[in-house]
Amino acid sequence: MIGMAPQSRPDRPSIDTMEELKLLAVTAGAEVAGSVVQKSVRINPAYYFGAGKVEEIAAVVQESGADLVICDEDLSPGQTRNLEKAIGTRVIDRSGIILDIFAKRAQSRAGVLQVELAQLTYLLPRLVGRGEMLSRLGGGIGTRGPGEMKLEVDRRRIRSRLTKIKHELKGIRSSREIHRKKRGAVPLPVVALVGYTNAGKSTLLNALTGADVFTEDKLFATLDPTTRKLRLPNGLLILVTDTVGFIQKLPHPLVEAFKATLEEINEAQLLLHVVDLHHPGFVKQMESVQGVLEEIGASDIPALYVYNKTDLCPDYRELFLQYPREIPSVLISALMKRGLDELKEEIFTLLLDHFEEVTVALPLHSPGGEEVYRRVMHEIHSQGKVLNQEFIEEQCIARVLVSRELAAKLKAKFGSAQVSSQ
Repeated sequence: MIGMAPQSRPDRPSIDTMEELKLLAVTAGAEVAGSVVQKSVRINPAYYFGAGKVEEIAAVVQESGADLVICDEDLSPGQTRNLEKAIGTRVIDRSGIILDIFAKRAQSRAGVLQVELAQLTYLLPRLVGRGEMLSRLGGGIGTRGPGEMKLEVDRRRIRSRLTKIKHELKGIRSSREIHRKKRGAVPLPVVALVGYTNAGKSTLLNALTGADVFTEDKLFATLDPTTRKLRLPNGLLILVTDTVGFIQKLPHPLVEAFKATLEEINEAQLLLHVVDLHHPGFVKQMESVQGVLEEIGASDIPALYVYNKTDLCPDYRELFLQYPREIPSVLISALMKRGLDELKEEIFTLLLDHFEEVTVALPLHSPGGEEVYRRVMHEIHSQGKVLNQEFIEEQCIARVLVSRELAAKLKAKFGSAQVSSQ
C-alpha cells in the first residue's frame, strides 16, 4: 500500500487513511505485505509520488514479492501507467479498490448494473495505451470487472454498453418510483439509515424491526436498500430503510451510478445518522457522510444522530462528551440492543409533526355501516393508533392519532363537523 501521511493532507487530518485502506484491501481479499508513506506535500505530476519515493516503493515490492500496489490517492490514468512501468507491477488507486469491493458485494440486478456502470465510467478514460489491460483474466483485485464480456472490449463497445446500462437503470428507477408512489398511498413516515460504512446500520435495522439483513464486520457488507416496517412504542407505524454505507472520498462514478438507490434517502422524513463511536476518527467520518448527503441533495432532511457500538466503549459517555457532538442524538448498542427504547422515543418526537390527532364519527347501523367501520378501523390500526373510542347511538366516536395524509382523508369523510352535528 502507498499513500500520503495524514499531516501532508490537511483536508483529511482526523482519519488514518492508510489504516482505512488496509481495511479496504482486506475486504477485497488482499493480503497486505507492507506500506510506504510519503510525508511531502509536493505532488509529482508524472507519478504523484516523488522520484525517490517511487524507487523506495519498487524496492519494497521486489523484496515482498507483492503483485499489486494499492494507492490511497486517486491517480490519473497517466500516473497509474507511469507507476506500473517504474514499479514493475499492477497499480490500483483508492477508487479502483472501492469499485472492486462493490463488484464483489453487489447481489441484486440493480446493484450489479450500478456497479458495472461505475466501473465502465472509471475504465473508459484509462483505455489510452492500455489495450492489454482489457485482455487480462483472473480473479485478483482490480480484475473483477463488469463481466466476462470485458475480454477484448474496446472504447466503442464500452460506450455502447454504458448506453444500454443507463437505459436499463432508467427502467429500474421508474419501477422504484412506482413502488414509492404505492408506498405513498399508504401514508407512513419514512426513516432512512445513513452513515459511514461498517457503522452498524444493517445491525440496527435488524435490531429495530426483526429483519434478517446480512451483516458482517467488513466494509460495504450490504449495497441494496432494504425497507421494513417498525411500530413505535406509542403504536404508530413507520417505514425504516437501510442504505449503502458511505466512505471518505466515495468515488464520484459510484455516487452517480447509485443515485437510483440513494434517492431512497431523499424520500425520507427523517435520517438516522448512525455513527461508530468506537472508531477513533468518527468525527471525520460524520463529516464525510455529510458531504455525500450534500452531494445528493439530502443535507436539509432532519437528522437524529445515533452513536452506536457503546458495547465496545466502556467509557462511552466520557468519550461522547470529549468530542463535538450533534443534537439531537442518542447512545446505543445495536448489537446488544441497548438504548433502542430511547431511540424509538426520539424518532417519535422528531416525527410528531407528521402525525395529527383527529376525531371521527364512524357509522354503525346505517346500510353498509358495519363494513365501513371495520374497514376504517383496520386502516387506522394498521397505520396509527386509536386513543379512545365510545359508541353513541348509531356511531362510533373515535379519537385517533394518524399521519397527516390519513387524517385529511378521515376528516373529509368522517370528520369532527359530523361529530358535532350529532
